[in-house]
Amino acid sequence: MAQPTKKNRKPTIAVTRTDSERLWRLAESFADRNSAVAEELLAELDRAKVVDDGRLSSNVVRMGSSMRFTSDLGEDRNVTLVFPGEADIAEGKVSVLTPIGVALIGLSAGQSIDWTARDGRVHRLMVESVQPPASAAPSPGAPQELRTAS
Repeated sequence: MAQPTKKNRKPTIAVTRTDSERLWRLAESFADRNSAVAEELLAELDRAKVVDDGRLSSNVVRMGSSMRFTSDLGEDRNVTLVFPGEADIAEGKVSVLTPIGVALIGLSAGQSIDWTARDGRVHRLMVESVQPPASAAPSPGAPQELRTAS
């Protein structure tokens, strides 16, 4: 009967030092406009392992990453995680200051997480694949990146 506990446990996540610093400031400045999302982002950042910018595995969702995820709703979507000013759902650009954006940050391909939609319903998503932002893509001769535990 350990299944329910495991299902509710959040997966290990990692963020770059730069993303962590920028997202902390963003969440704190957004707290007056939408405290629930800001608090959820701060909670995710608080539990995340922070790594140096060049040391995050390329299969981890970071700001600017494009990823494919599936959900318990039957969705199979390709999106890019962006800051609020760049968000455009028609172009698949999801703001980190949305419930699904908060859920995606720091996940690795193959990880899943429960997230609460704005209507209060809990859904589950699974990250199928991750493409790092162009500026974070490793160069061919780069040393092996650190991998986070799933």
